[in-house]
Amino acid sequence: MSGTVETMAPPRASVFATTHWTVVRTAQDKSSPESAAALEALCRMYWYPLYVYIRGSGHSPHDAQDLTQEFFARLLEQDWLRVVDPSKGRFRYFLLAALKRFLTNEWHRSSAQKRGHGREPLSLNAEEAEHRFCTEPPLTPDQLYERRWAMTLLSETLARLECEYASTGRGAEFGLLKEWLTADRGTLPYPSIAKALEISEGAARVAVHRLRKRYRVLFREAVAETVEPDAVDDELRHIVSVLSHA
Repeated sequence: MSGTVETMAPPRASVFATTHWTVVRTAQDKSSPESAAALEALCRMYWYPLYVYIRGSGHSPHDAQDLTQEFFARLLEQDWLRVVDPSKGRFRYFLLAALKRFLTNEWHRSSAQKRGHGREPLSLNAEEAEHRFCTEPPLTPDQLYERRWAMTLLSETLARLECEYASTGRGAEFGLLKEWLTADRGTLPYPSIAKALEISEGAARVAVHRLRKRYRVLFREAVAETVEPDAVDDELRHIVSVLSHA
């Protein structure tokens, strides 16, 4: 997955603080005091992949933002999550299918003036979203959605890894090493890394190896939290295929 690590934000609470499907089930249970937080976590994870799909389908930036907001408003208000079941397939496919139905049925029923009704279930950074969209590769809307979903998992894994290093007082080490996380082994400048870390070249090799190994472990865990246990390997292969289109 060389070259897939993006500039990341400071460490934050991960969507995967508990398993992904546990978050979905918590969001389904409106009697739970954690339901609102779970819904917000899911919205924040998936809003940009959905936005990219809408923009890739030909909608303007303003309409894409408006439609993304309205989709999440309908998702929450009409309790669409009640039918989600892990045994019936991937949650991201459920969301995309729901979005497609929404765009087909709901968009034609409401004008731009009526959409939203003042509701903002999720605060979207329209300027940032459009800047990100302009850097996306020329893919179909479905491919863009899949790619952005995969990139979200990578970003979540990177954030989790950074939190681990920061919690053990190695935040500076992570900051120096992260750019080499997915680089080809033959391109790793161990003498420069050793100098930056003020350690021996051998110790630098060990540090890079441990970082990359831990990243792979955390990424597999993140993927495992989104699918049933027997589907993890297939999902990992699918992610590699998705990212190869970039």
